[in-house]
Amino acid sequence: MELIVSLEKKLPAFTLKADFTLKDEVFALLGASGCGKSMTLKCIAGIERPDKGHIVLDGKVLFDSEQQINLPPQKRQIGYLFQHYALFPNMTIAENIRFVMPPNTAHNDKTIQKLLNTFQLTDLADTYPAALSGGQQQRAALARILATPAKILLLDEPFSALDSYLKGQMETELMDILPAYGRTAILVSHDRGEVYRLADKAAVINQGKMETPQNTKNLFHNPQTLAATLLTGCKNISRAQRIDDRHIYALDWDLPLKTVAEPSSKIKYTAIRAHFLTAQEKAAGENVFPMEVVRVIEDTFSYIVMVRPQGKAVKPLRWELDKQQWQQLKKTTLYLYLPPEQIMMMNS
Repeated sequence: MELIVSLEKKLPAFTLKADFTLKDEVFALLGASGCGKSMTLKCIAGIERPDKGHIVLDGKVLFDSEQQINLPPQKRQIGYLFQHYALFPNMTIAENIRFVMPPNTAHNDKTIQKLLNTFQLTDLADTYPAALSGGQQQRAALARILATPAKILLLDEPFSALDSYLKGQMETELMDILPAYGRTAILVSHDRGEVYRLADKAAVINQGKMETPQNTKNLFHNPQTLAATLLTGCKNISRAQRIDDRHIYALDWDLPLKTVAEPSSKIKYTAIRAHFLTAQEKAAGENVFPMEVVRVIEDTFSYIVMVRPQGKAVKPLRWELDKQQWQQLKKTTLYLYLPPEQIMMMNS
């Protein structure tokens, strides 16, 4: 199942531009609130009309500004999970699921029961949406969208109303369900962990501008832009400049750093994720620096240690390590190693 999207839509704060092609995969749009993620889904679903461009699903033109084609939502064969669920208030949960299914009573009964079991809704089958919690409504909406004969699924923040335990369960279910249903899905989220675990491919949207879609693991390993680096959760970012073909200078940390890849002459930023910093016994070799501790923050299962190069009043780096490691290290002189293979570089 192939989906081709190329669209532009002017919004009050920016112009949304999205351009991508999907085929039998889970694709995630990662970005902050209000960046254009949900609007992209609404344009694909036919709820909003782009100003220009085209949308083609499995060879069928859903929208084309030049040909003046704009199919209504009910003719697009797209399943859309709204942020606010959109369950029919006058139908029970079982009736909500049945409503979106094609007529086939015997088969539908089995499918409905399976979905109720999967999403832990069996005891609530005859309950109306108003009597459910937000999390229960969200599970019901997920069950309903998976019952549709839609060719693709649009999932807008599908786990936002769930507690962490139930969210973990639902994620695991979706990991199994989506390949089994064999449908392309687009996941909208600002939760980087959710995107990393569920999506085959992902793209960052920043103020309406969609960056080039990438394999999800590659996006997190090498974000390439400042916006992508921030949105994929990196906390250690510094302005940078090139020294030579294997060295850069991190201006905000006042550190020369060796790199594996050759830095571009246009380099603007460098970054390293907090869990890649490692402690050494002494300052030996490149990328090992004596550090002073600025602040120690205890997290649930780890410590977040803010450090900066010894004797320098510069921007601190964030270092994350488990509690046992910190207990063993905190009384010794601290030398930190920034592995060259984990140094990220961005030109924009």
